[in-house]
Amino acid sequence: MGALKGVRILKRSIDARQRTIYVNLKVRLYINEQPTDDEYVRTEYPDVSDRPQVIVVGAGPGGLFAALRLIELGYRPIVLERGKNVHDRKKDLANISRTQQVDEESNYCFGEGGAGAYSDGKLYTRSKKRGSIEKILNVFCQHGASTSILADAHPHIGTDRLPQVIEAMRNTIIRCGGEVHFQTRVTRLIIDNGQWMTPPKGDEGRACKVIGVEAVANNPQSSMISSQLEFFGPVILATGHSARDVYRYLAEAKVEMEPKGIAVGVRLEHPSHLIDQIQYHRKEGRGQWLPAAEYSFVTQVEGRGVYSFCMCPGGFVIPAATGPEQLVVNGMSPASRGTKWSNSGMVVEIRPEDLEREEVIVKSEKFAAALSSLKVLEFQEQLERTCWQQGNMKQTAPAQRMADFVSGRLSYDLPPSSYAPGLVSSPLHFWLPRPIATRLQEGFKTFGKQAHGFLTNEAVLIATETRTSSPVRILRDGDTLQHVRLQGLFPCGEGAGYAGGIVSAGVDGERCAEMCALYMQRLS
Repeated sequence: MGALKGVRILKRSIDARQRTIYVNLKVRLYINEQPTDDEYVRTEYPDVSDRPQVIVVGAGPGGLFAALRLIELGYRPIVLERGKNVHDRKKDLANISRTQQVDEESNYCFGEGGAGAYSDGKLYTRSKKRGSIEKILNVFCQHGASTSILADAHPHIGTDRLPQVIEAMRNTIIRCGGEVHFQTRVTRLIIDNGQWMTPPKGDEGRACKVIGVEAVANNPQSSMISSQLEFFGPVILATGHSARDVYRYLAEAKVEMEPKGIAVGVRLEHPSHLIDQIQYHRKEGRGQWLPAAEYSFVTQVEGRGVYSFCMCPGGFVIPAATGPEQLVVNGMSPASRGTKWSNSGMVVEIRPEDLEREEVIVKSEKFAAALSSLKVLEFQEQLERTCWQQGNMKQTAPAQRMADFVSGRLSYDLPPSSYAPGLVSSPLHFWLPRPIATRLQEGFKTFGKQAHGFLTNEAVLIATETRTSSPVRILRDGDTLQHVRLQGLFPCGEGAGYAGGIVSAGVDGERCAEMCALYMQRLS
């Protein structure tokens, strides 16, 4: 009989569909030998100090993985990020709860690591055909993430650990000769004839070549002083889904975009022990050995999807606005997933054509005048403003107990919540656009039947969840990934409408880097 020298877990999942709970493991056993293979596959990053440069706009997952892949391929990335580095962001995030003020350049969406850095770090994706998910996970491990993400069915780094991983990725970029510029906001594209990106009259269809960007760099010593900068090279545009100023600039410059459907709703927060009891079918909940329970719900109501989104077991609800007069909520979890609450987005599918209906549109002159490509963005923005007004024009969020919402009753008090800026009781069923409110009500009734105890007044709805994905899609060629008319411009990731989460954005970033490298090879 051989001696067992080592065990490596290759896949791990929990099956809690029945009362008997199974932990499914796929393992590799080492008999009479010590493990010699690495737990993850390392990527070699060469020195690219003297190589041609590529401009990467945005240091979220799309931009960071694009930059690392460019280094692999022998090109020098210049990363421009409008926000602060991942550690300096912390003060601005804490300040939202303390002062009720949002820094427009440094918040839960803008800054190094993008929206995912301080909003959970979940790495699960269904986008398995666009590129190597395993490569993305291995790069994370190489930069300090736990190798458990390679085995878990729903891998998760944790909000408390992801910043160190992101910082290590930045250090790799700089060590290999790339550049990373923080507090540097791109304002314009530069095209081949030296003019700013505004096509001349009568020549809108002419193909142009993007050769760089103009940016504004804020002086760290003074918010009143800024400098104009120019960076030259092909451009990978990975701004994230909340860069509304970029979308408006592109629309005014007649850069081809189209409105894209989004999902809108609320954050639903339960006591985590209640979710554990429901999902594990046990009064004691998770007990000593099981993790905080997850759930996933989906149904159809009047031809539109109603579903849970970005479920955060043992997590927090956070303020995710990016500017004044906005109230947006999101969710996150620490690596331990050990808080008293569990939350998820509960959202309703909204398609561009839905916004023509009277009961959906929030009337305003701004919406009526909006360019067609921005109509979903304008709807999203107006709903956030309405929510801010309902929240007493602060970051205190309007909220309602779950069963009260379904019954159309005002909640006279609210349960304890993880949302740090505070809650204010509000009739969400009354002021949310009717197609959203009524579909959520019907969806909650369905989910309550599927999971006994889920529909309860112990749970609270916190408004409003609107940043589920980009409200526009920047049109690109399916083969080259370049913009359909602008050569040298590679719309990338979630902000361009081609990804939905950390991993899929990273995959798309790598693909854009590969296509950009081919483009530069043809130019040389």
